[in-house]
Amino acid sequence: GAEQEKPFALWLSFQEPHSPYDFPIEDRNHFDPRRFPVPRVGPEDAGQIPLIFRDLSPEEKQGIIAAYYTSVRFLDRNVGRALDLLKKHGLEENTLVVYVADHGYSLGQHGRFEKHCGYTPALHVPLMLRWPGKIRQGTVQDLTEHVDLPHTLTDLLGIDGLPVRHGRSLRPYLEGRRPAQARDHIFSEYLENEECFVMNQRYKCIFGSGKRQRTDGYETDQPKPGRYTKLFDLRKDEGEFTNIAARQPAVVQQLQDLMLTRFRTTHPEVANEPARLSREEALEWYLRPRDA
Repeated sequence: GAEQEKPFALWLSFQEPHSPYDFPIEDRNHFDPRRFPVPRVGPEDAGQIPLIFRDLSPEEKQGIIAAYYTSVRFLDRNVGRALDLLKKHGLEENTLVVYVADHGYSLGQHGRFEKHCGYTPALHVPLMLRWPGKIRQGTVQDLTEHVDLPHTLTDLLGIDGLPVRHGRSLRPYLEGRRPAQARDHIFSEYLENEECFVMNQRYKCIFGSGKRQRTDGYETDQPKPGRYTKLFDLRKDEGEFTNIAARQPAVVQQLQDLMLTRFRTTHPEVANEPARLSREEALEWYLRPRDA
């Protein structure tokens, strides 16, 4: 019918799962908090745990984790309602559905219950796409970035691309093929704390200026620790507990060069970068927040 012929786009934003974790009262007893193990905290974590999480008891941590999962259950139900509406109106077969989040979340890993850092739980983002007959079923283990989504969607839908393109189309994966060139690393940043992160299949590198008094409510007992670099070998240390930066200076340099390359190929103020900065000084120049 006419409903199926007319193009439409719908952006559906859910607050959940986000603290303070809202969900219907009848869901409150669905998960037993005691079923959730509390992630262990590593020996190097003390200085980076935000003060507001320092005094949580194991039971309080389990309560937060259970509330998060309850919130996810509520979200899942509401996503299902949206998909049911597509089916009801005969649009299921002819609609590309994309489920994505803006960030990951820590549930006690490294003593944290938020996302304002570069540890993998905070950087790892769900991405699911469905388009019956057009997208194969399967899971992709390669590295991808948020910036890949715009080009993927314009490519799949056959519409004009955006004037600025920093990402790559994921369409080959969705059609069961390998792309000509898979990503060999991902890059992310958290400017409120003047930090950036690069991860490849083996290593994660975290670089921070340590000069900014953060104002996001997650202060530590070392508000301005000074410049720091952390390097984790993800094959041997999946939980990111042991900083090996001092032992692997060549790897650190390689990954910091990658960080700087990403800034210099994407940052709107690249033409203003001062001359004769060291690698770390240049990174710090790009990491300064530009908003008011």
